Amino acid sequence: MTWKGWLSRAAVAGGLALGTLATTAASAQETIKVGILHSLSGTMAISETTLKDVMLMLIDEQNKKGGVLGKKLEAVVVDPASNWPLFAEKARELIAKDKVAAVFGCWTSVSRKSVLPVFKELNNILFYPVQYEGEESERNVFYTGAAPNQQAIPAVDYLMSEDGGSVKRWVLEGTDYVYPRTTNKILEAYLKSKGVKDEDIMINYTPFGFSDWQTEVSKIKAFGSAGKKTAVVSTVNGDANVPFYKELGNQGIKATDIPVMAFSVGEEELAGIDAKPLVGHLAAWNYFESIKTPENEAFIKRWQAFKKNPKAVTNDPMEASYIGFNMWVKAVEKAGSTNPDKVIDALPGIEQANLTGGTAKMLPNHHITKPVFIGEIEATGQFDVVWKTKELIPGEAWSKQLDGSKDLEADWVQLKCGNYNTKTKKCGGA
Repeated sequence: MTWKGWLSRAAVAGGLALGTLATTAASAQETIKVGILHSLSGTMAISETTLKDVMLMLIDEQNKKGGVLGKKLEAVVVDPASNWPLFAEKARELIAKDKVAAVFGCWTSVSRKSVLPVFKELNNILFYPVQYEGEESERNVFYTGAAPNQQAIPAVDYLMSEDGGSVKRWVLEGTDYVYPRTTNKILEAYLKSKGVKDEDIMINYTPFGFSDWQTEVSKIKAFGSAGKKTAVVSTVNGDANVPFYKELGNQGIKATDIPVMAFSVGEEELAGIDAKPLVGHLAAWNYFESIKTPENEAFIKRWQAFKKNPKAVTNDPMEASYIGFNMWVKAVEKAGSTNPDKVIDALPGIEQANLTGGTAKMLPNHHITKPVFIGEIEATGQFDVVWKTKELIPGEAWSKQLDGSKDLEADWVQLKCGNYNTKTKKCGGA
């Protein structure tokens, strides 16, 4: 072969290679990647696996509508395995390596706290779909689960009311991490502000995955035998709920004696246990599967079809994922871009119909408006709604009950700050 001929062939080969690279680069830009960061193994898999699945359903549905900005969405699923440091590693991988436009994930507050520095450093967006303790408003996070004023405080108000049994003694029972500890700190201050005495409040924590509940439940039973109406407010998380409720049944604690008000037990958790001994115990959420609206009934049908299971249940964090995902889609379309800065600026003010008949609105503090429902456990594992708020409650990032928080305001639109001190007029909380 002549030198010229070789050069000619090399040029053709090089052109083909460049063409292949260009095609690969173009195809890489054909999709918008969406990160899903939920535990699919470990103690939290009982709750989080469903959120991974609902995200896959929502992405599939959006793709059937044509995707976003003319591009298909591509889910990138990772398993942080209920390992809190691993959440940060997996978040970094999703953002830096997989180049996702946004991430939907985390359940526990310790997992959320683990990933926060990563989202700030790499400037990406996290949609967090689970009720939490508040005391936070980050520019890179949008909180579609309940703040304490949208779950914990209304739940206690209900229990104190005549309809809720006029409760006088309180057991604050939680898993030992930031969400239960901070929520109980808020609730303890709130109860005392309502005249409840120290001796009428018992606080207890157990580790993740705790299973030996006999002694703990015995303590609850003894505390409730003082002659005053007693209730348990439970921030027990994950699979520890199964033996907890089982032991309540074993020791004959009925809802009529000592009702349990749970903040982390929904339809998915009840699906794994015999609900008959738990009839009448309570949960406070912003959504229940049993709520009859056309939107909810359509969502349940789509979910059961997606799961290929006519008995597949829905729950509150699924609805929060649904709201967050649809808000993200609307914000991307409004911004005309998946650029995180543009989407973050576009999100406040975005509205999305919830599944219970109202409309959620993203607020300047990156929380949303929500209704609050109290449900009684039924033998079927569903909830009978016994109380609800008359209107939607705006989520508050900072609790009015805590001295270090009551003067703080979060506003990423006007103030551009998550912890603006209204007294010192400074951003930074001090």
